Amino acid sequence: MIISDFNGTVPDTVEDLTKLQGIGRKTANLIVGDIYKKPAVVVDTHCIRITQRLGLHNTKNPEKIETILRKLLPPEKSNDFCHRLVLHGRAVCDSRNPKCEKCCLKNICTYFENSQPPVD
Repeated sequence: MIISDFNGTVPDTVEDLTKLQGIGRKTANLIVGDIYKKPAVVVDTHCIRITQRLGLHNTKNPEKIETILRKLLPPEKSNDFCHRLVLHGRAVCDSRNPKCEKCCLKNICTYFENSQPPVD
């Protein structure tokens, strides 16, 4: 398809990339952002988990999350934001054992707020 439909050039839009067999929105956004340096929101498991814990949404649907984040993030910062979420998810906001006490986002995190014992 790259040869027949795109004249031998890897497409530079999510819409065109997702026409290619085996390319979903996550990979398409990654290509658009990292290769073509265009605004992109890569929604992976880290992004889903962390943005949900922050209280930015209450869904597991990647397309809905992408839409929500596109409205919130400055386009020129969106790709970097998603890469930082991956690093943060690996180092601090682990799926099973988050290190909330060490987290730089705990002051704005719904998950951290809800995990604290009630104050008498």
